Amino acid sequence: MNLDFLHNGLPQKYLEAEWQKPHLAEPQLGAFEAYNKSLLDLLASDNICSRRAIIRQYDHEVKGRTIIKPLMGKKQNAPQDAAVLRLNFDDYRGIAISNGIIPRYGDIDPYHMSAGSFDEAVRQMIAVGARLPDPADEQPNFWSVNENFCLPDIVYDPVKNPDGKLKLAKLVRMCDALFDLSVFFAIPMTSGKDSMKNDFGSGKDRISIPPTVLYSMVAGIPDVRHTLTTEWKAVGDCIYLIGKTYDELGASEFYRLFGHLGAHVPQVRPPDAKRIYQKFASAHSAHLLSSAHDLSDGGLGVALAESCIGSGLGAEITLDLQTLSPQAALFSESHSRFIVSVKDRARSDFERILSTDATFLGKVSADPFLVCRVQNNTLLHCSVPQMSQAWEGTAS
Repeated sequence: MNLDFLHNGLPQKYLEAEWQKPHLAEPQLGAFEAYNKSLLDLLASDNICSRRAIIRQYDHEVKGRTIIKPLMGKKQNAPQDAAVLRLNFDDYRGIAISNGIIPRYGDIDPYHMSAGSFDEAVRQMIAVGARLPDPADEQPNFWSVNENFCLPDIVYDPVKNPDGKLKLAKLVRMCDALFDLSVFFAIPMTSGKDSMKNDFGSGKDRISIPPTVLYSMVAGIPDVRHTLTTEWKAVGDCIYLIGKTYDELGASEFYRLFGHLGAHVPQVRPPDAKRIYQKFASAHSAHLLSSAHDLSDGGLGVALAESCIGSGLGAEITLDLQTLSPQAALFSESHSRFIVSVKDRARSDFERILSTDATFLGKVSADPFLVCRVQNNTLLHCSVPQMSQAWEGTAS
């Protein structure tokens, strides 16, 4: 076949796109005190609750090479950030597999939705022990990303699809974010799958899915014996927050509890993210980390609860709010963040590597309660069984 015909024989389609940023405002929750109830409601919510019933329907132990499974911990109930598989039984090389998807952020800005989904997949890899690729290395660590766009009809029609220009503009912004993040992190997008025209029509009614992108990522793991899981490992371990929390409650699971959308959607700050991920990898290579969990849906409060649930141990932490509200400190979903636990003897080495990118929160406790204080005020006081029941859907 003639190559000119192959590439140029089909007339190109030219479509109209027009991005309009929505006019949104942050809700005012007033004198808010329902922190315990909010955390339990978040753990029970559809986007955060346990998927045990689904997970147990599938075999994730094929050939016995699954190192990090969907659920880990003493009772096999600790949700994990990424899967890790051993490649063969001749050595300890493996691969990590993660996914990032946050469609609700697209209601505010599809660029930040796409960028956030990409970063979510990256930080899940970092959390289990992957190291970012370095193009300067003669043999850079293997990474690859696959995109899956799911979109409604994006072809403008004044009658049949009057908002087609906006839908196409959302796709353009999603693609811009993919390009920016993929190039910045040097992670090649090697494949993809696009599902278009996801609409349902009945008479004059038309229902369209929100423009969505899923990133599925794979990275090489040099030694699967040195990977990390999310649950606390021992009483007395020190708990740190890695990364910075911003006042970014827009489209959060917390706002969703109260029927709000908000305006300040979480934004990826690539230079900060890369610096944090490289420091995290250095601390991990020095064997300073006992556990690690990325922060995503539900923010810090949910991540702490999940680490307690998986271990059966409690945690006592103190927050320094600075300019944040207590709601933002606990439930903001700012990107590029982790909670880690570190042996007390490793604190100085850990703090030397992470410097100002890590904040000491408190310690793992034998008392099975998650306790969170601000100065002398207790914001959270939830028992581990109580949180487990909410997350598992067994609360009475």
